[in-house]
Amino acid sequence: MVAPGRKKPLRNGYTTGACAAAAAKAATLCLLGRTCPERVEIPFPDGSRHGFALCRTGGQPAMATVVKDAGDDPDVTNGAEIGAEVRWLAAGQGERIVLANGPGVGLVTKPGLPVPMGEAAINPVPRQMIRAAVAEALEGSGREADALEVRIFVRDGEVLAEKTLNRRLGVIGGLSILGTTGIVRPVSAKAWTDTIEASMQVARAVGLTEAILSTGRTSEAMVQGLLRLPEEAQVMMGDYLRYALEAARRHGFSRLHLAAMWAKLVKAALAVPQTHVRNGALEVRQAADLLARLGLDRESAAGLRNANTAREIYERLKAMRRDDLVGAVCRRAQEQARQWSGLPVRVYLVTAEEGVVHVED
Repeated sequence: MVAPGRKKPLRNGYTTGACAAAAAKAATLCLLGRTCPERVEIPFPDGSRHGFALCRTGGQPAMATVVKDAGDDPDVTNGAEIGAEVRWLAAGQGERIVLANGPGVGLVTKPGLPVPMGEAAINPVPRQMIRAAVAEALEGSGREADALEVRIFVRDGEVLAEKTLNRRLGVIGGLSILGTTGIVRPVSAKAWTDTIEASMQVARAVGLTEAILSTGRTSEAMVQGLLRLPEEAQVMMGDYLRYALEAARRHGFSRLHLAAMWAKLVKAALAVPQTHVRNGALEVRQAADLLARLGLDRESAAGLRNANTAREIYERLKAMRRDDLVGAVCRRAQEQARQWSGLPVRVYLVTAEEGVVHVED
């Protein structure tokens, strides 16, 4: 029970990898000729066990599906039907449990990801979970040594993948089967930071030394339209500014292009490491104080402290014809970005209406 005045705790969910493992175990039980279950329990990497209700099961072919419950996380795959088809293989075909991608699960086509090119986009931990779950189903059947193929599929996965960065990362034809613990924790930073890491790994693996770090799709598109760098150079960092800048140094980039709208650049100038929309009123006041330090007269700065948003501050500066102060904020953001990354950084101020309105070299 949640105490009055407190927000209800966010509910955890399960990863696509955990759902695929549960479906694979159920499908294997069907393949063995047993009664297809309505629910299965599988082991997780931390030694815990979790149960999953089955959506569909069948024996011809041996198949089972699970509807993914991502808890309270705004995940594109929440509610997706994730399934497995299982069949016996002839002896001597290599691994005992062979994983493959079915409809809606992508194929890896670029280097730098944790799965080699040409293989199904099923990450290492989900692979382990699927094999462990299938091994449990085979236990005591007398066929533990026989080889079988587990083909993972996601209904409408190709459509869902269009809402992700998979194509840019080189995952073609559907979704990736992901997860490192089996558990989805709502609004977790890990999903973002994992994507940043994967994007940079791919960029470096194809030989790139420059990257575009952007806070959103509009900023990214505007700057990419100017630079025309290879697709792999685009790294969507969202609100994880400091993390992305420090990651760029770790991955060995030599130059960065930072693309953002005014509100995000103001936060960078204020040395705010994570630029999510929170503490808005406080940051507006801090932005007004920053502008006073950068040369805005005291009376105008005091007026800006009452602005509703950072965007309103920008519009007032434009009305005052204080492009010099807009540039000064961009330079301060650039200095902070260089400090966090240790790299040369070019800053691009973008607006949705005008495109790139300022570049700080």
